[in-house]
Amino acid sequence: MQFGIFTVSDITEDPTNGTTPSEAEKIRNTITVAKHAEEVGLDVFALGEHHNPPFWSSSPTTTLAYIAAQTERLVLSTATTLITTNDPVKIAEDYAMLQHVSGGRADLILGRGNTGPVYPWFGKDIRQGLALAIENYNLLHRLWREDVVDWEGQFRTPLQGFTSTPRPLDGVPPFVWHGSIRTPEIAEQAAYYGDGFFANNIFWPKEHYQRLITLYRQRFAHYGHGTPEQAIVGLGGQVFMAKNSQDAVREFRPYFDNAPVYGHGPSLEDFSEMTPLTVGSPQQIIDRYASMRETYGDYQRQLFLIDHAGLPLKTVLQQLDILGGEVVPVLRRELQKDRPAEVPDAPTHANLVAATYGDQAPRQAVPGANRGDNLTAGSPYQDAPAPAGSAFGAAATRMGA
Repeated sequence: MQFGIFTVSDITEDPTNGTTPSEAEKIRNTITVAKHAEEVGLDVFALGEHHNPPFWSSSPTTTLAYIAAQTERLVLSTATTLITTNDPVKIAEDYAMLQHVSGGRADLILGRGNTGPVYPWFGKDIRQGLALAIENYNLLHRLWREDVVDWEGQFRTPLQGFTSTPRPLDGVPPFVWHGSIRTPEIAEQAAYYGDGFFANNIFWPKEHYQRLITLYRQRFAHYGHGTPEQAIVGLGGQVFMAKNSQDAVREFRPYFDNAPVYGHGPSLEDFSEMTPLTVGSPQQIIDRYASMRETYGDYQRQLFLIDHAGLPLKTVLQQLDILGGEVVPVLRRELQKDRPAEVPDAPTHANLVAATYGDQAPRQAVPGANRGDNLTAGSPYQDAPAPAGSAFGAAATRMGA
């Protein structure tokens, strides 16, 4: 399994002293947090996408590329990339580039987003949100797997003889998780393509996400990608930790009570009972999250939200120390116990390449001499057409598809 953290990039007032960091300070702090996540032994750092205050992360790939240059093994992901309002052509280009500069340490969680006004800001209609998600991903999926794409849809201009550059690293597209809070159609979409499904697992009771994940697993098997147990599942979560539970509750309560995302609603105790938010000792965190497999089955990725609600940098770094030093090592052991051999590991670039090529050398895309005249000259790459079974042809394997 992979363990990591995600941030929604909120800039929130610290209720204990009334101060609010600037955008510049919060960006610097987030980069510090990401680097420390690697230092304490975590596997993944994921960054949200927003286009309105009080959030700062409007260009996740820029930030993640900067973090990639200062880390060695951390997987850089998103939480989430907006498949509805971003042009799928630009997503294809940006994330393939991130994949290259990070040495394959990049994947992404696609989602529709939870900020309604973002749709008209980018010339889209929120009433078409689901249709946009389906159509845009269909195009993105093809752009990463076909050297030359002819395409026509409802929501953007047609493409004729278009090549997205750079081609995915080693001919293997970045792994895609489809993220959802409440939409069964997104679980269906993830299953159809054999991609991963990431359940936000923050604001709702476990039964809600259990239904979505069960649907995804069933449909994953229906489409012939493997057994339900072989489906690729990720979960979110929220924690705040201290040596003992009383201190954790006392320290976190003012942040909970004043945070716009859930403040002034249910009490901390009620919210903790109704959702996966866990505020307490390291052992309480371990007990709560070790039991997730009983509800959702064996899964591949667990991400925690620990930097929101105005928590200062010093506190977030302390939370990371506890998470990496006391919690995650035990969770790794607990969630590995009696794990069936057929349950796949978390997808990484290395195991996707191995699943695609076996002992053969992976693709290294080398342009030919047609200077991109794809309309008349076919693929602009010397090694096209793609050999059967490769990650950049129509016969991509399940792990690469």
